[in-house]
Amino acid sequence: MCGDIEDDESLAEEYYARFVDHTRRFLATSKVEGRERADPLYTHLETLFRSTLSAAAELDTAAEEVSGYERLSMEPLVYARLAGFMAAHQPLQDDPLRRLIEALMTGYEEGEAINSGQDHHHAHGHGHDHTH
Repeated sequence: MCGDIEDDESLAEEYYARFVDHTRRFLATSKVEGRERADPLYTHLETLFRSTLSAAAELDTAAEEVSGYERLSMEPLVYARLAGFMAAHQPLQDDPLRRLIEALMTGYEEGEAINSGQDHHHAHGHGHDHTH
């Protein structure tokens, strides 16, 4: 299926354009409330997330031969690899795989909320608090 989309260049770029639009709307509407009172670690992590997401929506950060859709379909694999590498250096009692999967699902829910036009509110079933 992925190859089918890549073969239809206009459809592939439509997917990327939608991603760019949704990314910009998400970043504009998901301001970090109470940032001045926030935990410094959380503030760092939220800033890292937002800057990485913003960079993913900028086409000029890749070689000219690489389309936006190619980036959209392949860059998550790089981030997953990085997350796995970093998780491998955490103690097993911290359950790093569960934390990675929960973070992955949170990101997926955030993307779906933008896709469906819902507000950015969702329940977190994991064991730590944070605001979006």
